[in-house]
Amino acid sequence: MMIANNVTRLLDNRKINYKAFELPRQKLGAEGTASLLNVPLSIIFKSIVVERVTPGKPILAVVPGDKEVNLKALAKVVGEKKVIAATQKNAERLTKLQAGGISPLALINRGFEIIIDDSVLDQETVHISGGELGVNIRLRSQDLVDLTRAAAAKISRE
Repeated sequence: MMIANNVTRLLDNRKINYKAFELPRQKLGAEGTASLLNVPLSIIFKSIVVERVTPGKPILAVVPGDKEVNLKALAKVVGEKKVIAATQKNAERLTKLQAGGISPLALINRGFEIIIDDSVLDQETVHISGGELGVNIRLRSQDLVDLTRAAAAKISRE
């Protein structure tokens, strides 16, 4: 079945090569997604909404599934003393997306500063959420970075 949503339409319009996967419509997490797709956890990239303590754009930190966001490193990258991970409720309010379906591709031109862990550059392809629960997208790492105009920086830790 063809999956059609705002993210797949964006990729089609930009003529980006990708593969969409249909998964159960529930919050699976990176581990569940890697298991279902039978791929390494390190190529499943998860999106974490992060808020500034001072006024400014919210941040979308995108890190490999086998790591977590290093908030101190992220704060330094975005020029802040401190940043905090958004609660699920705040993440959903800020993105207008359900947790588990938050995708950097769904947040292009939505006022987010997108920072992707620089390990993305070590991968040929990565998997990210497709902008809604039950949709996963595999695309070239460089296409993800280019499309989102994201900064790539060391923002994860074990």
